[in-house]
Amino acid sequence: MQATDLVIFGGTGDLTLRKLMPALFRALNEKSISEKTVIYATCRNKKQAESYASKLKISLKKYLDNHEFTEERWNKFKKLVQPIVLDISDSSIGWQELKNQLRSQQQAQRIFYFAIAPTIFAKCCEQISAFQLNHPESRVVVEKPLGYNRKTANEINQKIAQYFDEKQTFRIDHYLGKETVQNLMALRFSNILFENMWDKNSIDHIQISISETVGLEGRADFYNDAGALRDMVQNHLLQLLCLIAMEPPNKLNSDNIRTEKLKVLQSLRKIDTDSIREETIRGQYVSGEENGKLVKGYLEELASTNSFCETFVAIKAHVENWRWAGVPFYLRTGKRLNARRAEIIIQFKSTSHHIFSPSQGEALPNKLIIQLQPEERIQLQLNSKDLAKSKTQLQPIFLDLNLTENFPTFYNDAYKRLLLDVFDNDPSLFIHRDEIDQAWAWIDPIIESWSKTNYQPELYRAGTWGPETADKLLKQSGRAWHNQ
Repeated sequence: MQATDLVIFGGTGDLTLRKLMPALFRALNEKSISEKTVIYATCRNKKQAESYASKLKISLKKYLDNHEFTEERWNKFKKLVQPIVLDISDSSIGWQELKNQLRSQQQAQRIFYFAIAPTIFAKCCEQISAFQLNHPESRVVVEKPLGYNRKTANEINQKIAQYFDEKQTFRIDHYLGKETVQNLMALRFSNILFENMWDKNSIDHIQISISETVGLEGRADFYNDAGALRDMVQNHLLQLLCLIAMEPPNKLNSDNIRTEKLKVLQSLRKIDTDSIREETIRGQYVSGEENGKLVKGYLEELASTNSFCETFVAIKAHVENWRWAGVPFYLRTGKRLNARRAEIIIQFKSTSHHIFSPSQGEALPNKLIIQLQPEERIQLQLNSKDLAKSKTQLQPIFLDLNLTENFPTFYNDAYKRLLLDVFDNDPSLFIHRDEIDQAWAWIDPIIESWSKTNYQPELYRAGTWGPETADKLLKQSGRAWHNQ
């Protein structure tokens, strides 16, 4: 394992304390990173730096499982962490000290993690360059949201590209670090049972849903400007769609995977003003009941009397190529919904000929359920005879692969997996600049059409599955959301 200097800009932020540090703690405990690694966490002032260790310890205890945190492991981990006072916008505060502490290219590889707002990515890159911190083997990791639309995303990417080339740039989407997501390729491309049925001839439709039970969670300013479409569909849902719909890559490496994903994005049928109300649903939650408690509506959380920001979106998408012609992809995401869940539903077609009488029950279409959260599991719904009855009576049963039970040592930490890939210089699970561009090229016309047609969000109660019209999006073709 190579020694590494990891600089986290935004070292006191929520992302660092809640996700990055626990992931690095686990990686060290598993001996996946070298004990010679140094983690520089930037702080805004001396007071933050002096209290950083105690704040980090509290955070690790909160976000790690009880069995993971021990004093012995903490003492080993804290030796790696070096808080440093640094102002990204002011070259006189901290930058020279950081340069003096970083090891040479021969002594350690160098990674810069931007756990900061995209608006200051460019300035941070400028400072890194000005102090000659970027050597050819350095890497930079940038978080979403990358831009507000296609134009601003390209501007950010162009700024980064002035200082880091594409091979050095790792655009992170933590959903791609989930083991169940990575298992999609193993499921598709190593099982002839599925590969031979993965097209329009066997599949009726596909659903990709990410539902949240939480509200704004302190992200009011960002979320009200972005909305569910920019925040979730442009990145997470489209990336999952790509993995489901892409052609088999020639080889399982980053260049080939990215090429096939890009083809999917380029094949998405554009949604314009003529189809916007038939193929998209916008929603915004109002007060409702969750787990027996009354929760506030969006405007109450926002402390505003007016906002057309969507907290829910459902889309009927089409991938126009030979494999998927005529197969709808239903995308859905929202806040304050009935359950916290992320899952992919592959709905197969019905059998071509029914031999069972109505009294013997309905032969339901087969369904492959890939659950990403809260549990990692894969279920295949089949039809079987009810063995408790002497006469033939059909009933659905499930072949159930619970990854947690099958792999007892398995613990899904998406950020840990992705950070280790950055350490190993493996970009397979990261997003190429061209993917960002094509995703926005599909999203922008939807936003523009909403504006042109004055398509305001429909209200839905917190604790439900969203606006009633979202059900009609599928019901008009005899389909229904998987809400079990």
